[in-house]
Amino acid sequence: PVSLPSAVGQCGNQVGCRFWDLALREHAAVNKKGIYDESLSSFFRNVDTRSGGDGPDIYKGKICSLKARALLIDMEEGVVNEILQGPLRDVFDSKQLITDVSGSGNNWAVGHKLYGYQYRENIVEKLRKTAEHCDCLQCFFIIHSMGGGTGSGLGTFVLNLLEDEFPEVYRFVTSVYPSGEDDVITSPYNSVLAMKELNEHADCVLPIENESLFDIVNKIHQMIDSGKLGSTVKQNSLVTSSAGSTKTVQEKPFDAMNNIVANLLLNLTSSARFEGSLNMDLNEISMNLVPFPRLHYLVSSLTPLYTLADVNVPSRRLDQMFSDAFSRDHQLIQADPKHSLYLACALLVRGNVQVSDLRRNIERLKPSLHFVSWNQEGWKTGLCSVPPVGHSHSLLALANNTCVKPTFIELKDRFMKLYKKKAHLHHYLHIDGMEQSCFSEAISSLSDLIEEYNELDATKGGPRTDPSRLKIAV
Repeated sequence: PVSLPSAVGQCGNQVGCRFWDLALREHAAVNKKGIYDESLSSFFRNVDTRSGGDGPDIYKGKICSLKARALLIDMEEGVVNEILQGPLRDVFDSKQLITDVSGSGNNWAVGHKLYGYQYRENIVEKLRKTAEHCDCLQCFFIIHSMGGGTGSGLGTFVLNLLEDEFPEVYRFVTSVYPSGEDDVITSPYNSVLAMKELNEHADCVLPIENESLFDIVNKIHQMIDSGKLGSTVKQNSLVTSSAGSTKTVQEKPFDAMNNIVANLLLNLTSSARFEGSLNMDLNEISMNLVPFPRLHYLVSSLTPLYTLADVNVPSRRLDQMFSDAFSRDHQLIQADPKHSLYLACALLVRGNVQVSDLRRNIERLKPSLHFVSWNQEGWKTGLCSVPPVGHSHSLLALANNTCVKPTFIELKDRFMKLYKKKAHLHHYLHIDGMEQSCFSEAISSLSDLIEEYNELDATKGGPRTDPSRLKIAV
């Protein structure tokens, strides 16, 4: 099974770059002989570059030239050019890139309405080409941010395209939400306009907040500075800067933050890439965790937390790791799932962990978690035997939980502050095809979503009634 990631916009491509880098390291750590195997084929093609890279994939023997199964889209070419000049330059070729020069000016309408229609044919053609190389296309990934123009506007345009062109293929979206102190004044507009598209066209969304990532990075740095961790970094690491010194948070804060999102994606896709006693494919996540089509926002938490692939963060004890996954400190959005209502929860474990360990911890944690009355057994588990590089085990928890509601309420409030004054609206309304109704529809879509969460929250703490069983006449 194959997933096709599309990175859209500056943030999406920076996260994508970290993901491909770390994925290659993981495969290199396991695949010592450099043989192109099934595990590699899920995210990479093995091509003979002598035929211009368009020849058939080589399925037997040694790795010739690996090409990521991905599409990189940005309307400002800086980040994509950086990737093409960096260590990953050979993993992509021009047939996988779509760039422009001017960017979307932090304007959703420019990304969605202007560039979307301008680049539609080009995007469809490149998506189809990339999809043709897949034997069994399982799902699409979109990595983008919500606050700017290209990620939010063109990113959600690509999401709609995927639904039109490949209606039967699941669409997973990793969306980075801006913080309240965001320096893009129009980010509440862009985020709410993008939310309407995510509500309607995504199968699963993993919201991630910049604020949470920033807090996590600070926590890790405090741990390193306090001497609790050995912070030896291999000098030839791809995650270190070209000068060979570690990139510190002051220098380039987004590197460390992007690495955390990349680690989330590595854990999420580990079952698709490696063997395991209890493999879970991505479609199963959507199938088991999304009982109502619009409530498809999953809160992710990750343990152990580390920014550099090779900083010696000691592995957490196994049971501690499960406790971490339900604590505020490990959530990738500012949320507290423990005190909210669970619709369902998935645990994706990597490394030398037994099914009995999973069961024991679920039983231990269950009494302290509030599950919706009709889904008390709403757990989905996956076990992948290959641990992340440098660790003995790791855990990614995905919770469909009403704790996402405050994130959406805050976004709505920030939108209304601008919208009541009609501030900055003219920048949007002069774009062809952009009407004021787009704003009113977007905010009403978000309000409806919040209301659905409210209705669920109202049932919390009620009696745990099992639905009455059918009586079968004998």
